[in-house]
Amino acid sequence: MICVDTNILVYAHRRDSPNHATAFSKLRELAESGLDWAIPWPCIHEFLAVVTHPRIYRPPSTNEQSVRQIELWMDSPTLRLIGEGNDYWVKLRALALIGKVRGPVFHDARIAAICMECGVTVLWTADRDFSMLPGVRLENPLKK
Repeated sequence: MICVDTNILVYAHRRDSPNHATAFSKLRELAESGLDWAIPWPCIHEFLAVVTHPRIYRPPSTNEQSVRQIELWMDSPTLRLIGEGNDYWVKLRALALIGKVRGPVFHDARIAAICMECGVTVLWTADRDFSMLPGVRLENPLKK
């Protein structure tokens, strides 16, 4: 199962992103593929925080636009929204100790732990911080 990180979601949503066309196309392909795919709940939260932030985007997405975007993704019958479960702490603990995670990289470790717990095989991301976290195969769908 492919899981999609926040940055790919943001690029797919924001038409002013230089990566918009590729991210939008890849995400649409994935959503229409008939294959199971996932978005972690923390990535939904982060997506909302980023696209509505007036210091990041001028103008930022409105709450209505960003909520509608999430609902469009949720219309995909094969989307799974994933979050922390019973084995989450075991996975996060291992990543923290093995990857020597510190500071803001804990957010990425959280995503990786959720992915590992939920059986994700590939994480689509353009964030290189994930490379220090073992256990999830990474792909950047923006690279041709």
